[in-house]
Amino acid sequence: MELKAPPHFWMKLPIMLVISLLVGVFLVGIVLMSTLNLGFAQSRMAELRQQQITDTFYSNLNRINAHHQLMEHNTRNLAHTGEMLYRARQQNRDSRARALEYSLASTLRNMPEAHGAEIWYGTADSTQQSVSVYGYRSNGDIHVRPIANLYHIQDWYRRILPEAAAEVPNSGMPDFFWTPAYYKELIENVVISLTTVMRDEQSNVIGLASTDWRADEIIGLVSRVEVTPGTFAFLLDSENRNLSNLAAAQDTLDAQDKIDAVIDSRLPDRLTGPLPQYARISGRLLVEPMQTMPLDVNGEEHALFFSRTQAGMIFGVGVPQAEIDAVLVPMRESNLKIVGLVSTITLALSALILLFVAKLLNRLHFLHTDTLTQLPNREKLLMDLGRANSGTLLLVNIDAFKEINDFYGHQCGDHVISQLAVALQRFLKDQPGFSARQVYRLPADEMAIWIRESLDRQKVDELTSALLASISALTVSWLDHRIPLNVTIGVSTSLQADGAHSTEGQLLTAANIALKFARQHKLGYQLYDPEQKTRESYEHNLIWANRLKKALKAGRIVPYFQPILDLKTGRIDKFECLARMIDEQGQAVSPIEFLAVAKKIRLYRYITRTMVQQCFSRFADNQYEFSLNLSCEDLVDPELMSFIINSLEHSKMAHRVIFEILESEGIENYAQVRQFIDTVKQLGCRIAIDDFGTGYSNFEHLLRLDVDIIKIDGSLVENLDSDPVALNVTRGIHLFAANLGMQTVAEFVHSAEILEKVRSLNIDFAQGYHVGEPSATAIAEHGNSRVAAQLLKFKRKSAGPTKPQLVAT
Repeated sequence: MELKAPPHFWMKLPIMLVISLLVGVFLVGIVLMSTLNLGFAQSRMAELRQQQITDTFYSNLNRINAHHQLMEHNTRNLAHTGEMLYRARQQNRDSRARALEYSLASTLRNMPEAHGAEIWYGTADSTQQSVSVYGYRSNGDIHVRPIANLYHIQDWYRRILPEAAAEVPNSGMPDFFWTPAYYKELIENVVISLTTVMRDEQSNVIGLASTDWRADEIIGLVSRVEVTPGTFAFLLDSENRNLSNLAAAQDTLDAQDKIDAVIDSRLPDRLTGPLPQYARISGRLLVEPMQTMPLDVNGEEHALFFSRTQAGMIFGVGVPQAEIDAVLVPMRESNLKIVGLVSTITLALSALILLFVAKLLNRLHFLHTDTLTQLPNREKLLMDLGRANSGTLLLVNIDAFKEINDFYGHQCGDHVISQLAVALQRFLKDQPGFSARQVYRLPADEMAIWIRESLDRQKVDELTSALLASISALTVSWLDHRIPLNVTIGVSTSLQADGAHSTEGQLLTAANIALKFARQHKLGYQLYDPEQKTRESYEHNLIWANRLKKALKAGRIVPYFQPILDLKTGRIDKFECLARMIDEQGQAVSPIEFLAVAKKIRLYRYITRTMVQQCFSRFADNQYEFSLNLSCEDLVDPELMSFIINSLEHSKMAHRVIFEILESEGIENYAQVRQFIDTVKQLGCRIAIDDFGTGYSNFEHLLRLDVDIIKIDGSLVENLDSDPVALNVTRGIHLFAANLGMQTVAEFVHSAEILEKVRSLNIDFAQGYHVGEPSATAIAEHGNSRVAAQLLKFKRKSAGPTKPQLVAT
């Protein structure tokens, strides 16, 4: 016996081989890329490490230079103070000395970072006329005192004046002179002094201004430098003396050995050009290029990074070479671990992917298959429709399927669907003449039959009639119960669909429309006919639904008021409130256009709600009666009814409110409706039945709903002057209402002749365009001149020459 592999095996095999090959290529690539990248990564890591050290070095060097700039700025301010005092030389010597002492003390207060300041007037060749005042901090106070010939006795000060005098004046770049660190007795600490010259109006040197800064504060700037655990930082003055603080080091002896090695290296000689005893920087932040050199400290190699600061000092950082290289060792180890881990994960994932793909390929044919019937599903139908140029689509819907499900259970429902699927396939197989056809399972209780050729009307009739007969003859049993099975069919063809190039969506939509039409009209089947304009009707409903939502949101659903004439008094003392939608152009739209749509999309309750709110507000300040229309949907809406009752209780005008019940034939829950009626009548409202005189059960409603007013249907009233039957029916309704103590209102009073007939029947009220059209304002005089004249004529005929009481309120 020859064994054959299933068809999907040959589809699966090449895919599995390709995936396995890709996995192998991927693993080889991982190893190759890891090997190539390791060397590159090591060199790049070394560069990055070098860059990190360089960035740290320059960051700290800039921090030191920024501090030096602050020192220069304060020294320059001190010099400006001395120059200003010099220009005020009209004062005598004593007054100038006092002013000098006061200004120096004030300036020193504004320089909290400086510990001493001095202003000296004199030149290199006339020191016998010099004036010098020195200020310093001691125990939190500022002391100022004159010091005679201080500059004259210091050689490095005497070298400043001739060099400063030789500089180009007014260059915009002040000259600053830095000293090495030295001990100052008045401050009792090691200081670094910063000096600049003072000039008169002609830029001649008139003296010097200097500030003193404690060396330990400058030293503190390098104490927080850290690159690696073994990193150390140092600061040397211009005479190669250590200014670093060794107290913070964990191993003081080791730190001293490192500083000694740095000092022995004579770093100032290695920088570009040796600086003199005092450092001179011309008004800008000068950063010399960083230099490097190896340094051996007790047999341990260090990399030394150093440069000159703005004050002529040497700032540097030493990093153990072993710590620089240490970052590469874990990189190699990590690279090997990563390669191993990625390879393991890749193999594991590859195995999972292969397993997943195998299962996926096994289930591919189920992607477009219904699991219950094993028929193609809706997605497959859409694909087939999209690929076809023409054809005929039948949608088969099971009648009363919900009842079958609810009564027998879902298992029975699944059994019915499965039996129907088998029956449809058997039916199509028995139909000759179709080149290609397929049955599909759609969601819920629908099936589809797709025939890949367009059938004309006669063939569609023959096919659907035969299909309906076949399904009617089908016997479906469940637990010894015979379940009758009937279906409704909607049909669309490429010949009947909208346009010659119908898409799959259009064909399916057309069949759905035909199916819905057939169910609504109790037909066995319906072929979609574009002439029925069903699609246009759907489009119209969607447009009006959007317009209605926007109007509700914008407050453009408003009440219009149609006057109701009291035929006994001639007064207009009540109005019917009618809903209108104001469109974007400000025009009123009749409710005929939007009320039906509002019911379909469940917005009717919001229209009723806004009508109640606006009408209660409009009639709050007058005594008119007004009527509001309530539909069957309104009467069984507990939330809306509760809102209406609350509004009545808070408005205190229930005795002027009349509720007109519309579509009373549709009332099913009389108990709920009667409960609302009893509640509002207790508050003082009255109840009217609208459009009375049509339908078969109106008299029953009068007895069951406790009605106060009957509004006679306009189809009777509008023909009173021409139709004797309408006249007799209207007379009978009025007599019936009068015997029950009810009032009557004649609607559709559109002419004087109709009004005359209504008046002659002793009907209580008249409403219609002859009385007054609906208006945005409740105007009682609207249309009353001709109505009053007509009533006056009747009054005179029946009552003689007495004056009628016709008042338009």
